[in-house]
Amino acid sequence: MAEAERIIGTPDTPDAAGDGQERPDAEQEQPPERPRGKRRIAVLFAVAVFAYLLDLVSKMIVVAKLEHQEPIEIVGDWLRFVAIRNAGAAFGIGEAFTVIFTVIAASVIVVIARLARKLHSVPWAIALGMLLGGALGNLTDRIFRAPGVFQGAVVDFIAPKHFAVFNLADSAIVCGGILIVILSFRGLDPDGTVHKD
Repeated sequence: MAEAERIIGTPDTPDAAGDGQERPDAEQEQPPERPRGKRRIAVLFAVAVFAYLLDLVSKMIVVAKLEHQEPIEIVGDWLRFVAIRNAGAAFGIGEAFTVIFTVIAASVIVVIARLARKLHSVPWAIALGMLLGGALGNLTDRIFRAPGVFQGAVVDFIAPKHFAVFNLADSAIVCGGILIVILSFRGLDPDGTVHKD
């Protein structure tokens, strides 16, 4: 009888072991975590490409149609489009440090690209995508526009009353930064975990 129980019990043991292995397998079958991470990276780069192209096209239109022309009033004198070349940072700050701002923009792009590998949060992907697209937009100006490589002046054209003139890349950077601050205050990390301070 004991022999029969041992024989009958033997198949149960592998099943039990199998049950024990099914949970790890079920967890291992969550390499949907990997694809999910890849989807977040896709969101980041899609947002970055959209922000970059929007900025690039708007600057091309401004240079072709608005440069050396009278400003266009959008909302009276409260909001105008006027083409200017800005050798400084966002909103015309620090015009003597064009090369430094170019290096900073390139560094931001490298940091975001490295951080993308650990990204598992859609809101963070959107925020970093806006930062990346904006940084790339202004870096393109720094590299390819006059007066020379890494010293190029950025094209700005959005001119609210009593405020600095800026462009869509600046807007993307500011919006991405604000979103990052909000996410940080809410305790959401780029890897998708939530922490309470």
